[in-house]
Amino acid sequence: MKVFATVLVVVVLLAGCVTYYKPVPDGHKGPVAVIRDTVRAHSASKADFFYLSHVDEQVIEQSATRTRIANHGRGFQMNPVWVQREVPIREFTLTIVGRTEYAAPILALTNTVYQVKGDVRFTPQAGRVYEIRGELGESYSAVWVEEDGKGVVPGTKVEVKGSAKLGIFER
Repeated sequence: MKVFATVLVVVVLLAGCVTYYKPVPDGHKGPVAVIRDTVRAHSASKADFFYLSHVDEQVIEQSATRTRIANHGRGFQMNPVWVQREVPIREFTLTIVGRTEYAAPILALTNTVYQVKGDVRFTPQAGRVYEIRGELGESYSAVWVEEDGKGVVPGTKVEVKGSAKLGIFER
């Protein structure tokens, strides 16, 4: 158990040192849109995260990772942290994820974890705010990009019809 705890601490600390891709380059003067992650909390220790993980195959900062770092050492309590980022106005390939997250790794091993993940082509419109939304469940799971406050899905959904439950070694 000590080895597991040590490895977990090292991983969390190294995650804080990662350099993430910034979709808007320094000095960009053109129009932008905003894409933000969302979270649906089920309890103080469990939440479904819907987030953008990659832009054009480049890793970007994610709410699930930021939440893990911010809540390290809090035991079975988790306060979700949302990430939003600006993107320039052009076509992208976005990797979007819906995943059940727990406050402590042991909870993920002993409870159900659902995950749906996939790529979508997306071209934002200037000045708009978009959210990564989704639903996770035993018979249907999906994740998509939605225009904030309008319920409009300007692209395709990544869907799993049937169970999106992860096996013990996938968590």
